[in-house]
Amino acid sequence: MRSSWRLEKGSQHLLKLWIQAGLKASALMYLGSRGLPVLTALKYLVFSPQMLTYILSFLPLSDQKEASLVSRAWYCAAQNALRETNVRYNIPVSSASLSAIKSLGLRGISCISLTNLDGSPASHQVLQSVAYHLGPHLESLCLGGGSPTEASFLALILGCPVLRTLDLSGCNSLFTSGTLLAQPETAQCVRKALSGLRDLNLAGLRNLTDLSFNHLSGCFPSLERLSLAYCHLTFELGPTWGSISPQASSPSQLSFHNLLQFVKERAGRLRALDLSGTGLPPEALQALGQVTGLQLEELSLHSCRDLSSEAVATLCRQQPGLTSLDLSGCSELTDGALLAVSRGLQHLRHLSLRKLQRLTDAGCTALGALHELQSLDMAECCLVSGRELAQVLGSVRRAPPALTSLRLAYCSSLKDASVLSMIPALGPSLKVLDLSSCVALTNQTVQAICTYLIHLSVLRLAWCKELQDWGLLGLKEPSEEPGLSSQLHQEVENQAPDPQEPKPDPQGPSLLMLQTLQELDLTACCKLTDASLAKVLQFPQLRQLSLSLLPALTDTGLVAVARGCPSLERLALSHCSHLSDEGWAQAARFWPRLQHLNLSSCSQLTEQTLDTIGQACKQLRVLDVAMCPGINMAAVRHFQAQLPQVTCIQSRFVGGADLTLTL
Repeated sequence: MRSSWRLEKGSQHLLKLWIQAGLKASALMYLGSRGLPVLTALKYLVFSPQMLTYILSFLPLSDQKEASLVSRAWYCAAQNALRETNVRYNIPVSSASLSAIKSLGLRGISCISLTNLDGSPASHQVLQSVAYHLGPHLESLCLGGGSPTEASFLALILGCPVLRTLDLSGCNSLFTSGTLLAQPETAQCVRKALSGLRDLNLAGLRNLTDLSFNHLSGCFPSLERLSLAYCHLTFELGPTWGSISPQASSPSQLSFHNLLQFVKERAGRLRALDLSGTGLPPEALQALGQVTGLQLEELSLHSCRDLSSEAVATLCRQQPGLTSLDLSGCSELTDGALLAVSRGLQHLRHLSLRKLQRLTDAGCTALGALHELQSLDMAECCLVSGRELAQVLGSVRRAPPALTSLRLAYCSSLKDASVLSMIPALGPSLKVLDLSSCVALTNQTVQAICTYLIHLSVLRLAWCKELQDWGLLGLKEPSEEPGLSSQLHQEVENQAPDPQEPKPDPQGPSLLMLQTLQELDLTACCKLTDASLAKVLQFPQLRQLSLSLLPALTDTGLVAVARGCPSLERLALSHCSHLSDEGWAQAARFWPRLQHLNLSSCSQLTEQTLDTIGQACKQLRVLDVAMCPGINMAAVRHFQAQLPQVTCIQSRFVGGADLTLTL
């Protein structure tokens, strides 16, 4: 790993003193602050294997992968770091994966997801290999959306004695016959093998019935978390809600009666329940909440549109120990529901109220009682202006942990005044801020964010159309300096920033202050130009960036962004009509880590850009070139022949209609 980066003499002496004193962490941070990439900085220092593993554990996954290529010692340290962070490995089901499965088994990997699983002999062979090499230490297994046979599935889970998490969402083939685990002998073996399973995901199973659910859940006596999201539950209860039907479990449908019986039997252990999208009525929620001994900590009721504020109030009295509650899309809820939540759930940490169209500012006053709240999602609450929310956040002295995530996307009533009052109160603890489609926000909001929220890792400002270059640059409005606009644009044209040179000092609270950003969305902020983007998009840790629908973005800005954000893995540049092959010829080499790239409707691009990307971006997985008139099907096929792992999306007009092809 070679670098042209140099230290001046004074810095060399300081670094030497630090190393001699054993202050390697200080030396590492100093090197990073001087513009040296973290991995290159590490090569200046000599670490023990344990210390190197510890340091790599703080790096993003992509950096850990890069680190594993330096040397064998670094490879071992990186693998140890990956194991300690419990990374999920996605394994495509094919014969080509068999050697990788064996290698993962030797490293003791405990968390995997199998994709493209079906009933073919190749899938059966892969499942056998997983059971043999990974099964003895596998703790988390995801088969979501797969179609395994019952026999291969049983053989797999019987080989996983320490499994704690099992995801069968969308695996409808397992439940089509209704005979899964119907044999007592088989069920007894599975129960013995998986007695420690804690988390079961059965979301989206259209063939799940009372009998199949009972057969499966009966094998997991230690179950604590259950998801039945978007399963078809029937609610034909008797005259008294909550009474158990004398009828046997249904072989043709999944009934709430049967689920309620399960909850009563497992009340002492069950801690998390997801019934999103099941159409849960108020009476059923009340029957669930009053189960004796049930002490839920997490409950998700997303899109249960029949629920009333009164039902939520009753739930809060019945289950005061809830720490996470999702009421998104429960369209009948009003301010009364939020008032009940604030009164009854004093230990709530995560609250989602997305798409509650009847929620108003009056309801937000109740949030002041939730002193332990860490994340709040009020996206698409169109009647919330933020005035009361700002007062609550500004007047309440929060006990740690403070709010770390705030989502107010599509709150069209949100104005600068409210946000400016709110932002100082949020403080350095906030990591995620989503203000997408808050169309009335201006440069003042951006500059307040850059002043007070410098520890953000995710910032979304998509469709905030009033944002301008001055806001991102931390400058005054151009009306006070009439000649500044043309001068700034000329400066960008003449000199793009060099990553090896010190970054320009911000002239005010500019976007450069947010150096911990990992995701930035500026989609459709249509007044932004190269003048600001080339100056402030210099984020070495940035992993995801969207600049789609920026009509003024040119090749100059593209190359500057490429130099300033070399760690990008996801990039969206759709409908940027001024980008050309020449720009990509210069930019692509800075983005070797790109995995998802959206270039749809970039009208000037041709197959030359595909060739450039194919040579520079070897880790690419998804490429969208839909509606790019200069890129034809032959060019896409040629590109995929070079990088067969890439999924390419292309659209073309056939008989006056738009046809989208995924290759």
